[in-house]
Amino acid sequence: MDFATLLQVLDSTVRLATPLLLACLAGLFSERSGIFDIGLEGKMLAAAFFSAAVASITGDVWIGLVAGVLASLALSIVHGLASITFRGNQLISGVAINFLAAGLTVLIAQDWFSQGGRTPSLIGQGRFEAITLPGADALSGVPILGPIYAELISGHSILVYVAFAMVPLTWWVLYRTRFGLRLRAVGEAPEAVDTAGVSVIGLRYAAIGICGVLCGLAGAYLATGLQAGFVKDMTAGRGYIALAALIFAKWRPWYALYACLLFGLLQAVALRYQNIDLGAFTVPVQFMDALPYILTVVILAGFVGKAIPPRAGGEPYVKER
Repeated sequence: MDFATLLQVLDSTVRLATPLLLACLAGLFSERSGIFDIGLEGKMLAAAFFSAAVASITGDVWIGLVAGVLASLALSIVHGLASITFRGNQLISGVAINFLAAGLTVLIAQDWFSQGGRTPSLIGQGRFEAITLPGADALSGVPILGPIYAELISGHSILVYVAFAMVPLTWWVLYRTRFGLRLRAVGEAPEAVDTAGVSVIGLRYAAIGICGVLCGLAGAYLATGLQAGFVKDMTAGRGYIALAALIFAKWRPWYALYACLLFGLLQAVALRYQNIDLGAFTVPVQFMDALPYILTVVILAGFVGKAIPPRAGGEPYVKER
């Protein structure tokens, strides 16, 4: 593999890791508060559809982004009502959200656009364009460092930079603020937080609200940044891979970044190298498409070690009288 090809693979890695990273950080906030969220996939899918649909109708990607975030927030509120207010099973609620989003997005897309459950292709101001960072063109001729800056670091849409900036921001919020301390505490010992006079319900709703916003950004990026429109089931299991990355990272922000980059690299390699001819036989494209998911299972089974989730995770809190 030459240097130019390596840069192309790494560039694809960054782009493909972005929605995983946003969804992984979304799950991090939710699960740190004690609310397991299997519904990341559904929230991303709903955000992808509404961001693409509204951007197509209005011709403004920013309005589409707001619509996608609001759609994801609406599903987060549904999950919060089911799992926090009514103390239902959090896993069942998340699965229901996934099925709801998968069905409704196609139904509404067909009703609005009559294009087989997809939106029209986004062009111009209807999608996020790549941003050229200062000095990228001038430095492109410098050996090694120039192409790295001009092609790998520069040339991404704004949501890519937002996703990577969210990693240190998430670390700071969780480990350097009073809100983060309380959020981590409510996922470990909610009764202690309640005894201190802090609302457990309020903290958990705040966490799933942040989760909804980040999932909305992830879904909007899929439809308006990574691709140019919505197609049926376009999340393609990314919500579940984000959950796997979260477990792999052991619920820590910086490790979540590394895990998502690893999974993004696996996807980039699978897309780059298809129908590989090994002489005796050719590796089928279906195997390469399945490779990131296979390796995800292998990594989780063999390399993660003991991942201990928040102690109060998955359990509804009942205030003692």
